[in-house]
Amino acid sequence: MGVGGNFWELLKPYARREGFDFLRNKRVAVDLSFWIVQHENAMKATHVRKPHLRLTFFRTINLFSKFGVLPVFIVDGTPSPLKAQARIARYFGSCGIELTSLPVSEGVSAERSSLFSSRVQECVELVKLLGMPVLQAKGEAEALCAQLNSEGHVDACITADSDAFLFGAKCIIKCFCPNSKEPFECYNMSDIEAGLGLKRKHLIAISLLVGNDHDMNGVRGIGLDNALHFAKAFNEDDILNRLQEIGKGDTSQIPSCTKFEDNIDVDGNCPNTKQPHCSLCGHPGSKKDHMKFSCESCVTKDDEGCQRKPEGFKCDCCSCVLNRRHKEQKREENRYSKICHKIAEEPNFPKDEIIDMYLCNDNGYFSASDGPRIIWGKPNIEMLIDFLNFHQHWEPSYIRRTMFPMMSTIFLRDMSTPTGETLLFGQYEFDSVERVKMRYGYQFYVVKWKRAGVNINTSKVPSNESSVQQDVVELDEMVDLLDDAPEIHQLVQDKHDLLQTQEYIHILDSFFSIVMFRFLPLQHLVLLCKISNFADKHMAALVSERFSSSGKLKVQLMFHIVYRSSICTVLTEDIVKCHVRSHMSSLVGSTYSKSRSAKVVANIPFNIIIFLVFKV
Repeated sequence: MGVGGNFWELLKPYARREGFDFLRNKRVAVDLSFWIVQHENAMKATHVRKPHLRLTFFRTINLFSKFGVLPVFIVDGTPSPLKAQARIARYFGSCGIELTSLPVSEGVSAERSSLFSSRVQECVELVKLLGMPVLQAKGEAEALCAQLNSEGHVDACITADSDAFLFGAKCIIKCFCPNSKEPFECYNMSDIEAGLGLKRKHLIAISLLVGNDHDMNGVRGIGLDNALHFAKAFNEDDILNRLQEIGKGDTSQIPSCTKFEDNIDVDGNCPNTKQPHCSLCGHPGSKKDHMKFSCESCVTKDDEGCQRKPEGFKCDCCSCVLNRRHKEQKREENRYSKICHKIAEEPNFPKDEIIDMYLCNDNGYFSASDGPRIIWGKPNIEMLIDFLNFHQHWEPSYIRRTMFPMMSTIFLRDMSTPTGETLLFGQYEFDSVERVKMRYGYQFYVVKWKRAGVNINTSKVPSNESSVQQDVVELDEMVDLLDDAPEIHQLVQDKHDLLQTQEYIHILDSFFSIVMFRFLPLQHLVLLCKISNFADKHMAALVSERFSSSGKLKVQLMFHIVYRSSICTVLTEDIVKCHVRSHMSSLVGSTYSKSRSAKVVANIPFNIIIFLVFKV
């Protein structure tokens, strides 16, 4: 899909391998049709009810909650008549039908199949119920994705259509699977420009020569190598104009990089008149003279003559250098001439409507002054339950469980705002942070949620990760060949009252300074109370309540609320923890051994420590 001639292989050396943290808090345009096509290809050998809805549902939740992405879904508009041939040819190929036996007339508009369109509409309805913004393109979805990216409305595009670069995209994520631990391929236009020396109009010219979704044939006899070589011969401002001139038959102009230079050496010799060279050593002069006396270039004794030239020897005298340059320029001229003649022989080349389509910056139903309306809302849970129960035959309890990670992410993000909800799903409240867990090489908090009004003691901190795993079971066991369902856990001992989710560590920053001290493990609180240097009555009351309710030893509480605007960014984790360790023996007292104290400090998340004020 996109530019022909294995265009992605040309760009692959310049792809970056990014981890999922690259997408954190980024706005990403998603080609919804690309997702649905992926679903169809993945489900050929399986039997799942409406897989396009299932994967869109789980993938959106994972994209939002696990990756922290803010997706903007883009839907195709009216298909271009020029793309009808490519779409039908792709369908013929998937069915094993010979394309030569079924010619397709160009310029005939062919609407997408009603089945595919109905699947798209179902997915659109689903993502809208999830609170995600959906934009309709006038034509191709990748065109609107690219426009949003180039204008700064989104940070990247998720699509496999390479012609998104031709529409102006700056960053494309090609191979992306939310349930994969492997890094994904990310292509930046800046890397392509630096590595290949190609800009947007160069890529358009290459697509016209090798073929694209709107003109599959391109120019007969020109492959990707020749097209790349030809495009590099012109600057970006001239390449498309020059293609149009050659298409009209004007092949007289030669690009600057292939023009001959007047290669004349200091002695006035022309490169065509090469000096005689010794066949033995390869240097200027005759073999007869060099047999008696070695030439100036051969370092031997006079009575031994010249040395035999090694295999692959090339003389570097001025005459030979000029001669080789002349031959290389001659080859370039012949190559350029052949390409020009092939272009001139192609009827109706290049198609101006294709060029205009790629250069168009009006691909959506919004004005340039107002811009697109992109707003992320909250999921409509009740409508989602009805929708998925009707289409997928899922139970309401299962839908609520699978929605829990997404809702917890939204809840934690909104928790610091005055209008934030106090209960998740109207039932659960934030209980505690169980531990820090490494996942895909990044830190996550294992967060406990308890049903409101239920008194559950969650202050105990597990000695190691394995002890927690013994008390936790995974609810969703429906992991199959499709995208993973979100990970939600329940404690066996409190099956209906306590849940666990895995939250990205930085999502809790917004309310660490006020809320998190209520939920930290008590052994962390003991240490943090002693190493703090300022007092805050409200925070002291919160922590004192936890110590008194648990019967633990009361300590002098010294906390100070520090908001993000006043965080000292110069402090590093090593500096802070080193400061804590240096004062550990005097601060913690004899209750903790040296090794145990170091272990406690190592387990304190840096995000929590940095919100305290230290005299360092």
